[in-house]
Amino acid sequence: ADPAPAAAAAAAPAAVTTKVARNPNMGKLQAGYLFPEINRIKNAHLKNKPDAKMISLGIGDTTEPIPAVIVSGMVDAAAALGTMEGYGKIGGYGAEQGVGALREKLAEKFYPGLVKSDEIFVSDGSKCDISRMQMLFGPGRNIAVQDPSYPAYVDSSVINGSSTTFDPVSKQYGNIAYLACNAENNFFPDLSGAKNSEIIFFCSPNNPTGAAATRAQLTELVAHAKATGSIIIFDAAYAIYIDNPDCPKTIYEIPGADECAIETCSFSKYAGFTGLRLGWTVVPEKLKFADGSSVRTDWNRLMCTAFNGASNVAQAGGLACLSDAGFAAMMELVQFYKENARILKKTFDDMGYSTYGGSDAPYVWVSFDGRDSWEVFTEIMNKCDIVVTPGAGFGPAGDGFIRCSAFGHRENILEAAERLKKSFAKTK
Repeated sequence: ADPAPAAAAAAAPAAVTTKVARNPNMGKLQAGYLFPEINRIKNAHLKNKPDAKMISLGIGDTTEPIPAVIVSGMVDAAAALGTMEGYGKIGGYGAEQGVGALREKLAEKFYPGLVKSDEIFVSDGSKCDISRMQMLFGPGRNIAVQDPSYPAYVDSSVINGSSTTFDPVSKQYGNIAYLACNAENNFFPDLSGAKNSEIIFFCSPNNPTGAAATRAQLTELVAHAKATGSIIIFDAAYAIYIDNPDCPKTIYEIPGADECAIETCSFSKYAGFTGLRLGWTVVPEKLKFADGSSVRTDWNRLMCTAFNGASNVAQAGGLACLSDAGFAAMMELVQFYKENARILKKTFDDMGYSTYGGSDAPYVWVSFDGRDSWEVFTEIMNKCDIVVTPGAGFGPAGDGFIRCSAFGHRENILEAAERLKKSFAKTK
């Protein structure tokens, strides 16, 4: 017998460990986070097919240049940091809550008469704030989410210790209420499933379905929260895409929402700030914990501890977005992506598929008649060199669907439409 393998095994160093036990909640997570996982699969596809001209309709990442008037505001701020006078004005650590002028402009533009500037906290984006909210509320909470919904709500809840084990049959985590949103209920869930929930994550327009909640639906949501004593975390990241006048762009259009809701939003999909990182969260003064203490006060304390304030250059960009010229340019960018969504929606409609969203949101939700969404994702990639997002990645109710993102260059959107028609049209 060859002694070499045994000798090599004996010589192999023992794995070095520390005395620190792993956070058991990290071990509960299933696979990787959705979008890096999709990117990994795409890169493997390119390795096997290096000449493929890939088109991404997958991750919702903006593609068009930031408007010049907004860039100019950031360039001026960056240049000012190179002068003694300019650095004295905007350099160094800033207020953890954000530049006062930006908070005032946000209140004026998006919440006139509804929210005060000192209830707005500027940050590096909604996704980061969602995890900070988990820190604010602490572990062991009863959580409710729309199903399907943005995966960060569930994953951050698991990491924070607000779920039990994962059930591979239902594909759900324990202690999290999954509120099914589908065509049969007009994408608004039966809230009785959240009767015991303390925290309700709700996104409108919804990512991934593109459904924007109506005034009547949000009134029902607020009434439920007030009746049960729960807090709504309202994700308004795509509110600027809403055209339907019956669909509020902020939860605070609903009377009483300031007593039961936190709202988070960002400039990512408004002005192409996905990499710049600038967002905000509204925590109303009237929002209280069960003991009567202020949620806003605790949020301010947490932000002062866990955050040093958004980049001063990015905040200058935010101020430029909210100038008259900047806001007009931002809306032109939004309309560009909305036209992309209309093209994609019409493409699938003409091909014979049932589609949802695409009018008040930059996403088109496409039914593949109950087929496994990861299989559809793979087939579209193999046949068309197009990346979409499998609906199951947003929750078990998303299986059977794919999400198509409207964030792309127009020529790529048009090319993707032609490729899809050739390979997946039901109607000729």
